[in-house]
Amino acid sequence: MIRRIDGDTTGPRVVGVAVATFNEAITGPLRDGALDALERLGVEEVVLVEVPGALELPVVAAALAAAGCEAVVAVGAVIEGETDHYRVVADQSARGLMDVSVATGIPVGNAVLTVREYAHAVERSRPGPGNKGAEAAEAAVHTARALAAIRDSRLR
Repeated sequence: MIRRIDGDTTGPRVVGVAVATFNEAITGPLRDGALDALERLGVEEVVLVEVPGALELPVVAAALAAAGCEAVVAVGAVIEGETDHYRVVADQSARGLMDVSVATGIPVGNAVLTVREYAHAVERSRPGPGNKGAEAAEAAVHTARALAAIRDSRLR
């Protein structure tokens, strides 16, 4: 027997959005895309927190989850430079966000762009289809709905 659990069309009510201000010309449009998507999806309250950079996002995502947010969206931009620092920041911020999600059971949408060229970041942060902030917000909300449906189902 196959049992399919579909996410409810309601909720989450409260979503946290953590935004790195480093590379603000990129993270601003990503943030706006996420906020637009959350409004379109009917989220009642958004808690917006700004942090300096991508490495600060995981601890703030954890705090938002602990404070009662039912989903979190992390927004940042890591653009390759002349040193290996790019790789460290990209890897550790992604790992930290995944660790928060798994440890708390709260979905964390990852809108931390990791690109080799600035033009690629601009392309992925433009308003409209393809905005990675909007896509991460949608993923977080849909995952929160699926988790709520799993918790509400009677699998026993």
